[in-house]
Amino acid sequence: MKHNHRYNSKMRNIKRARTIILFIVMGVFVIVGSAVMAQKFSASKQEVQALDDTSKGTNSEANNSDNKESTTVESLKNDPVADDVAFVEKYLDQQMRGQMPDGADGKKVVYLTFDDGPSETVTPQILDTLKAENVHATFFLVGKSVNESETTKKLVKRELSEGNAIGNHTYSHNYNYLYPHGKIDLNNCMADFEKTNQALKDVLGQDFSTRAVRFPGGHMTWKSKDAKGMGDMDKALHDKDYHQVDWNSLSKDAEGAPKNAEQLKQEVIKTMSGRQKGIILMHDTYGKEETGKALPEIIKYLKEQGYEFRTMK
Repeated sequence: MKHNHRYNSKMRNIKRARTIILFIVMGVFVIVGSAVMAQKFSASKQEVQALDDTSKGTNSEANNSDNKESTTVESLKNDPVADDVAFVEKYLDQQMRGQMPDGADGKKVVYLTFDDGPSETVTPQILDTLKAENVHATFFLVGKSVNESETTKKLVKRELSEGNAIGNHTYSHNYNYLYPHGKIDLNNCMADFEKTNQALKDVLGQDFSTRAVRFPGGHMTWKSKDAKGMGDMDKALHDKDYHQVDWNSLSKDAEGAPKNAEQLKQEVIKTMSGRQKGIILMHDTYGKEETGKALPEIIKYLKEQGYEFRTMK
């Protein structure tokens, strides 16, 4: 009996040891398994996060690359009388090459444009007429004229607030600086455009920008004298989403002998003849009072001919 008791006691100890070992082994498996699962979950989470970050990065890059275009589209949507200046640039270029412009759709459109302002004398007269006739124009401003006085700065604000468009006509308007020896100086021209751009931002707010530029003397003039230089200039402008616009009609208020209001009107009638889309060059700087006097009759004539008045941005 004593032997059996020792035997039974020994067997119980063995079973207890086996049970303890089994629990230890199971515990090790649970710990190791949990660690493996946690590592896999962490790796999966990091992979998902990396993919998400990549997607966000790609979207961000796309948004940045499309930022100018989307801003332009929104700006044009918010302005029912504005056309894309890139369209006007292409239209004029094709027309000057003797091609049928892509935008020749049969609609009669006119863009009134005024260079060299603002001035304290003529610009208010022009703005009063535009407001009275309920039409709008594009003003190609000279930076130094913008900065001339507090009055000229207020006129720039008025131009914009009354629904007109604003373009860039360089800062200095100095031919010797911009076109030394009759050749395009790319660096000087770009510096002048950028300087005017900043002058406009200082007056109208840092969010303001214009894509429309016009060369003093006209793009066509300098291209004929320096084709390669102007080609390089065009690329530099387009890289910054600037678009140059010349004209295909004019009042000749800056050409030849001084003209009175009626003569200026007749020049517009002559140069607009047969045009579906006319970009009319006029000036609102000092000494152009006759232009101010002619404008009501010019607008009246264009309305009678069925033209729609639009701006460019």
